[in-house]
Amino acid sequence: MLHHLEIWVDDLATSTASLGWLLTRLGYRIQSQWDNGISYQHGSHYIVLESGPDVRHELHDRRLPGLNHLAFSLPSAQLVETVAADALTHGFTMMFADKHPHAGGPDHYAAYLEDQAGFEVELVAAPAPGEN
Repeated sequence: MLHHLEIWVDDLATSTASLGWLLTRLGYRIQSQWDNGISYQHGSHYIVLESGPDVRHELHDRRLPGLNHLAFSLPSAQLVETVAADALTHGFTMMFADKHPHAGGPDHYAAYLEDQAGFEVELVAAPAPGEN
């Protein structure tokens, strides 16, 4: 089971406005804040955004070794569309827009989003009961 995830970001304010907004939209709550970071908790795990003195100030490149993207399961395709549309007003752009919502294949309903810092987030619609 995942305990926590710590993401070092170039600009905390920018990432809080995009990734932080998304986490709270998905049901995370702010657990704690300090000068260089903020943590968001959901159940027994939490996600930290931090821009401390050891962070190299560069955009994230998901194609380099390391974190490629975060994927979150949402209960329906309708909610994927609603959250994705809202995300576009919070610093995200739609990736693979020409293939949306099936960029991951014909049986995979998802929105692929990228924020201004280069972090990719995938919002996946959980299969309807009886599908798999």
